[in-house]
Amino acid sequence: MAVEKSYYMTIEGKEKLEKELEYLKTDRRQEVVERIKIARDFGDLSENSEYDAAKDEQAFVEQRITQLEKMIRNAVIIENDEANANIVSLGKSVTFAELPNGEEETYTIVGSAEADPFEGKISNDSPMAKSLIGKEVGSEVTVSTPGGDIQVKIIKVE
Repeated sequence: MAVEKSYYMTIEGKEKLEKELEYLKTDRRQEVVERIKIARDFGDLSENSEYDAAKDEQAFVEQRITQLEKMIRNAVIIENDEANANIVSLGKSVTFAELPNGEEETYTIVGSAEADPFEGKISNDSPMAKSLIGKEVGSEVTVSTPGGDIQVKIIKVE
């Protein structure tokens, strides 16, 4: 039997996934069933685009439910490591500046399940996070990105 992937996330991230799962199972699933019933009343199913679209949406909802259940089942909650307050790790926010004179940027390193760069959350699997994890405040780090290597200095870890 294959080993299932672990999904690292904060407790807030897990709760967000649980709320989405509950919504999909209760409200969204029922809405799609109603759309299928309505589309079926339009007649010939072989040429019924509304029916096809509703069935596609149903497949998407069911796939997302399965995905969320797997992620929640294999969730590994990120604990805050207070003993190593100045070391970058999963669940911490890190402020860094691109060298030689870049602006400061702050990101929280989270598991891939809750990564959202627009909210300042980057995946622990991203090149930036992989380069920063385990480093201390004041360290200069080389980050390999698709656009080439960059040098950053870690300013603060929270």
